[in-house]
Amino acid sequence: MAEDFQAHLDKIGFEKYLKKLKKKVKDKKVIIYGAGAYFQYILEHYDLKSMNIIGISDLKFSSEQEGQEFLGFKIIPKEKIVKYNPDYVLVATLRYMGIIEDFVLNLFDGTKIKTYPLARVPLLQIIKSIWSN
Repeated sequence: MAEDFQAHLDKIGFEKYLKKLKKKVKDKKVIIYGAGAYFQYILEHYDLKSMNIIGISDLKFSSEQEGQEFLGFKIIPKEKIVKYNPDYVLVATLRYMGIIEDFVLNLFDGTKIKTYPLARVPLLQIIKSIWSN
């Protein structure tokens, strides 16, 4: 599984994207959404320390877990993200389009919260994958 994650991250040019993303979110409040194996792999193999990550959110976290720690980050239940007033929510899942769409159209509607994938697949690769199926 780890080799698969690394191959995927290499294929999408993650290191270069991460460098740009770090500049974009510099001195801003960031919440990570997605606490699964993919994010855990990124956390173990890449330096995210320069990002001001104020918490981590995931569907699996309940309101009772709010404030507890997971992977060294404060747990923030999905429905409470807006309360923390982050500047950015970075979606740390392999399939992020539907999540980002839900956040933009529903959860963050009327807020200034920006949502980006933590690891973005370049548009050209998305198009190639559609045509190759």
